[in-house]
Amino acid sequence: MARTFTSESVSSGHPDKLCDAISDAILDECIMHDPGARVAVEALVKGASRSSNIVLAGEVSLAGDPEIEFEQIARRVAVEIGYDDLSVGMDASNEGTCEVTCLIGKQSADIAQGVDFGSGIDPDQGAGDQGIMFGYATIESNFIDGAEGLLMPVPILLSHMLTNATTEAMHTGKLPWVRPDAKSQVSIRYDGLEPVEITSLVLAVQHDDLASEIFEGDVSKEHSFIRSEVIEKIIKKFMPSRLLTDNTEIVINGTGRFLLGGPHADAGITGRKVIVDSYGGMGRHGGGAFSGKDPSKVDRSASYAARWAAKHVVAAGLADKCEIQISYAIGVAQPTAIHVDTQGTGAHGISDIEIEQRVRGAFDFRPSSIIERLGLRRPIYRRTAAGGHFGRNPDDDGGFSWEILDDSILSLLS
Repeated sequence: MARTFTSESVSSGHPDKLCDAISDAILDECIMHDPGARVAVEALVKGASRSSNIVLAGEVSLAGDPEIEFEQIARRVAVEIGYDDLSVGMDASNEGTCEVTCLIGKQSADIAQGVDFGSGIDPDQGAGDQGIMFGYATIESNFIDGAEGLLMPVPILLSHMLTNATTEAMHTGKLPWVRPDAKSQVSIRYDGLEPVEITSLVLAVQHDDLASEIFEGDVSKEHSFIRSEVIEKIIKKFMPSRLLTDNTEIVINGTGRFLLGGPHADAGITGRKVIVDSYGGMGRHGGGAFSGKDPSKVDRSASYAARWAAKHVVAAGLADKCEIQISYAIGVAQPTAIHVDTQGTGAHGISDIEIEQRVRGAFDFRPSSIIERLGLRRPIYRRTAAGGHFGRNPDDDGGFSWEILDDSILSLLS
C-alpha cells in the first residue's frame, strides 16, 4: 500500500503565530541594542467582541539597560499582521479596546553564570538549558520544481506555501476580502521517496461578511464564491500541477464560514506551533519552542545547527534522509550526546555510526561556535515567526543562515 503523510501550517495571523511574531520582534529589538542580549519572552493574546488583551511575560537582560518599548512593539506587530479592527479579532492600535500587560523581568543570575564566558562550572559559554534538539533533511523536495535543494518534507513545504499565499493575497489586495487568520493541511501520497499525488488539501481562510455585503444574505453563494477564488488564485497557482489530480479532495472552509477568527475566536500563546515551525511531523521535535529566545538558548540555536548538519549530510550524498539529535546539559558547552539516524537510507554501505563520526569531525556544536558560525547575534528572528524555520531561502541580512551549504564541510563529510 502507498504511503501517505500529512502536515499542516498556519498563517501569520493565527493567534499562536501572532504571539510568535511579537516575541521575535521583541528579541530583534533587544539584539539591535545589545547583540549579546539574553531574552526569553512569551506572549498571550485573547480578544472579545469589544476588547482584547496582549500579555507579555519573560526575562530580558541587556547591557546598559536601554529602554525597550515592549508594549509599542507588540501593538505594531499586531497591526502589521492585520489586526487593526475588532471585527477581524483585535484592534491593537486602539489603547481603549486593546490592553497590553507587561510582565517582563531579568534573567536569573543562576542561569546567567552558566551561560556567560568565564563563569559557572564550564569556563566556555554553556548551554542555556538542558534539552534535546533534532534536525532533519530529506531529498524528497528535489522532486518538486522550484524546491530543489531545500531538502525538506513536501507536505510541510506545500502547507506553508498555501498559508503564505493566503497572507500575500490579503496584503496585496489580490483577495481583498481575506482576513489575517488561516490554516492549511496537505496530504501527500508517495512512491518510495517521490511525492506523486496530493490526496487531500484543506484550507481555512478567514473572510469578510460577503454574504451580507455582496450576496444578499445567501451564505451558500458566499461559500461557493470563496471556494472558487481560493482554488483559482491560490491552489492552482501555488500547488505543483502534477500533484493535483482528479482524485485530490479539496476542502475550503469546511464549516461553511470563517468570519470570526484571530484572538477573538482563539487564544494565542508563543511556542504552541512547534511542529509547524519545524518539519510538519516528518522529523522528530525535542519539544522546545524557538520564538522569543535568544541564541544562547539551545532550544533555538542547536535546532538550527542540527538542521544545518542534517542538510549537509544529505547534500553530501551520504543518505537520502537524515535526522540528527543533539542533547545538552545546562551550563555545559559540549553536547552530552549526538545521534545520527538515516532511517536505512545511508549510501554506499556507510553506517550511521560512521556518519556520526564524520559529523562530529565537521561540526562544532558548542553554543558559542554555533552562534558565531551561523551569525545568530543579529536581528533576524521576526521573519522566522511564520512560514517555518527550515527550508527557507537565506536572505541578504543573514536570516536563515542554517540553510546555507558550506563546500568545505561537504568535503569533510565526503
